[in-house]
Amino acid sequence: MTDPSLTSLTLPEFRQQFPALQGKCYFNYGGQGPLPMVAMQAIQQGLEQFQTLGPFSSQANLWMAREAEQTRQAIAAELGTVASTISLTEDVSMGCNIALWGIDWRYGDHLLMSDCEHPGIVAAVQELQRRSGIEVSICPLQSTLNGGDPLAVIADHLRPSTRLVLIGHILWNTGQVLPLREIVAACHGYRRDRPPLVLVDAAQSVGAMALNLPETGVDFYAFTGHKWLCGPEGLGGLYVSPTARPQLSPTFIGWRGITTDANGNPTGFKPDGRCYEVATSAYFLYGGLRAAIALHQQYGSPETRFQRIQQLSRQLWLQLTSIPGVKCLRTSPPVSGLVSFRLLHQQPDQLVKFLEDRQIFVRTLLYPACVRACVHYLTLESEIDQLVAAIHDFTAQA
Repeated sequence: MTDPSLTSLTLPEFRQQFPALQGKCYFNYGGQGPLPMVAMQAIQQGLEQFQTLGPFSSQANLWMAREAEQTRQAIAAELGTVASTISLTEDVSMGCNIALWGIDWRYGDHLLMSDCEHPGIVAAVQELQRRSGIEVSICPLQSTLNGGDPLAVIADHLRPSTRLVLIGHILWNTGQVLPLREIVAACHGYRRDRPPLVLVDAAQSVGAMALNLPETGVDFYAFTGHKWLCGPEGLGGLYVSPTARPQLSPTFIGWRGITTDANGNPTGFKPDGRCYEVATSAYFLYGGLRAAIALHQQYGSPETRFQRIQQLSRQLWLQLTSIPGVKCLRTSPPVSGLVSFRLLHQQPDQLVKFLEDRQIFVRTLLYPACVRACVHYLTLESEIDQLVAAIHDFTAQA
């Protein structure tokens, strides 16, 4: 339910809910979002409630089950799906590993991924290849940032043996938004008997853009709550479509995901997204994520919030392009909240330190070697002006 006292606030007033934004210019939402006070309070309340009930009591068990289901429902609403398709995980990496290791791989199967994936996911794929004997190839999506067709590149790299295609939705290094629905359709239509499945690293899309996952047809969508949703770290999720679930066996197995008989003996797995969940978790975090999601919903629709992100990204990009010694990765305005740029004559890590000394926070990336600034709908135009002015001062020292 909308709180009129919040919707009537100006953005600077609304930002008072986020202690980490006070006295700083924060551009690291793609790494970790600031936690709002309502989320901190919900976490504390959950912790107190759990202890008051008695941690290992029937009432506590009922409370845990309700917390988990309410959190699946809140996440599902954000993703345009239903709670039965959501599994609660710790983070994006956990979700991707569930999907990667849960497929019934056969020797010689092919996994296709882009050249813009996160090192943690690349390492998981490398280990999967070592153990299972699958073939792995890389398609060059980075080269399509300023021209070219990522859909055509992926389609050209599909093989009759392709079992899985692994991509980001918003690429974490360049900020490119991939045409997910079209990519999924191309993969699913490649062969009828065993079409390639599609796994998406959604670290940079959930909480940033409006989503309806069933409409995209995607099979697996791994995400976190601690980036653009500004929820607590250590809580994320995995979407598994109903059609893909029969093809994905549980990777990590524990009491939360199984069914039992009257004697407590395992009889199988739960018939929905809970089958990929494991055991005891930090349940008090669940209310924190729900509170963060609810707070965002007080400030316009997902579509209007994403439009503001795009407008601010364009503003930052335009100002960066006017600074001598700075070159943005994109040659046209960004379409997401990630704005990456290179320094032509100076070291990026020195710029990050220079900015942090002035309470302006960005980060470096290694591939491609660049600096990344992330703008949220919470970002102020004045913060962009401060960032650009500071970068101009730094480059003037060259």
